[in-house]
Amino acid sequence: MSRCTLIGLTSLLVLLLSQMAFATPGDTLQTFSAPYNCPQGLTFDGSSLWNVDRMTDMIYKIDPKTGAVIDSIPSPAYVPRGLTWDGGRLWCVDAEEQLIYAINPATRIVEKTIDCPVTNPSGLAWDGKYLWIGDDGANDLHQISSEDGTTIVTIPAPSGAPTGLAYDGEYLWVADRMADMIYMVAPDNGDVILCFKSHGPHPWGLAWDGKHLWNADYQTDLISKLVISDGTPFARLEEKTLRVEFIHQVRNYGPDTVKTLDVYLAIPHDLNNQELIGEVTFSPEPTEIIADQWNQKVAHYHVENIGPMLFNTVSMHASARLYQNRYFVFPNKVGLLDDIPEEIRSTYLVDDAKFSMESEIIQSAVRAAVGDETNPYWMGRKIFNYVIEHMEYELAGGWNIAPTVLDRGNGSCSEYSFVYIAMCRAAGLPARYVGSIVVRGDDASYDNVFHRWVEIYLPNYGWLPVDPSGGDSALPSSRANAFGFLNNRYLITTIGGGGSEFLGWGYNANEEWTSQGRCKIVVEYYGEWTPANGMSEETDSDKGAVGSGKCE
Repeated sequence: MSRCTLIGLTSLLVLLLSQMAFATPGDTLQTFSAPYNCPQGLTFDGSSLWNVDRMTDMIYKIDPKTGAVIDSIPSPAYVPRGLTWDGGRLWCVDAEEQLIYAINPATRIVEKTIDCPVTNPSGLAWDGKYLWIGDDGANDLHQISSEDGTTIVTIPAPSGAPTGLAYDGEYLWVADRMADMIYMVAPDNGDVILCFKSHGPHPWGLAWDGKHLWNADYQTDLISKLVISDGTPFARLEEKTLRVEFIHQVRNYGPDTVKTLDVYLAIPHDLNNQELIGEVTFSPEPTEIIADQWNQKVAHYHVENIGPMLFNTVSMHASARLYQNRYFVFPNKVGLLDDIPEEIRSTYLVDDAKFSMESEIIQSAVRAAVGDETNPYWMGRKIFNYVIEHMEYELAGGWNIAPTVLDRGNGSCSEYSFVYIAMCRAAGLPARYVGSIVVRGDDASYDNVFHRWVEIYLPNYGWLPVDPSGGDSALPSSRANAFGFLNNRYLITTIGGGGSEFLGWGYNANEEWTSQGRCKIVVEYYGEWTPANGMSEETDSDKGAVGSGKCE
């Protein structure tokens, strides 16, 4: 073997290993052209792919290794859409006649015809016993009898425009052409477990080959083989680089004197969703840098004798690369509660004033939500659903204890978090909160509302973000974006398990003072965001960088 050949083979091996090492769910392993230019339903028969084309009204048998057409048969449908394989026959839905046909591909004979129970049929899938069909009009998914089309179960579609369906033996996969997303869905209730962007702008047919998902795109006319499970816990997406100045001001309007003032600013650090650029700086310099019992670092300012009509202003400056985090958690790969490290359990299962876990309101809610569930993922998900179904978001002053909040049925993001943490801990699932400064719309923006959410600990994965107030929506895709997803608009400053000796029950900042006489004191703090485009280093984040190890 020549040296040039050896170098070439080595380079190819490195490239292949790199692609394997950095692949995430949804990444493309193989792509070839569809047989014609209106590909819709897609299925796999154990050795070959089948694709129905809406323009030619033909069903094509395809070699998945090469993309070559092996055979083709006429579709009995006038407007063929969904396509699936039941182990012996192809099923094809006709959107024009609203019929579903079972076709013997060997004889090309339609052996059975049943009524379609929906008016706007899209994808088809076979779960081993029943058919599943998508309704592009009502945005539902129906499990139906293959005998007569009777609906057995109806669940909501993840988003507004379901197209292709596939079944992997446990979960449904659903493509959505408007959201350009592909979703893994629990067939019993429609919960979206994980999701990712489609490889093309109009995802349609889906097929499961036992290990990988295949997707036909109606706009690009390409069929692609996609990575599903490769052990990657999360991906970093959509990097943006920003500066934030966090300003804290205490104003004494008098008429008397503030004797002592202690201000605490929570200090951010590198996390899965954020990389600090340079050092976090302060103006003026703090009295000291200290840490609370949760190991949260804070800048501490101590000031004395603030007279009437005097203001005390301190600020923190940080530049960071912020990322979307999309987590890929497969429930069957989550460990047991007993697998959680003792240090995590002893720290994040304890009760605290705002949680009141022993309250009968919390205990009863946990029993109703969790039942006999033992999988930590599903425990967290069922509690998440329970909180959403029993609460409404309302931003009002004060943070009440979890039982009071749950009993009245509304609360702020912090109160949602307290309820969720209390229920998780009462069920034996470790939980903590995180607090952040938020980019509000435009990158040049102002935030004085902030946001808090929760993280739960899943054995074999680590800490997973859960935003019970942000996920309070009837749409499964919106709920999924609050369970294992974090947008690139948050700089996390605070991670805590309960009341802090310095931050109290707050986050981002806290202040304490003593006064002599009468003092009217006003506190204001906010974040001022500025784009910092020139500071971003070249990365592959636009494509999607891969998170390694466990979720922080």
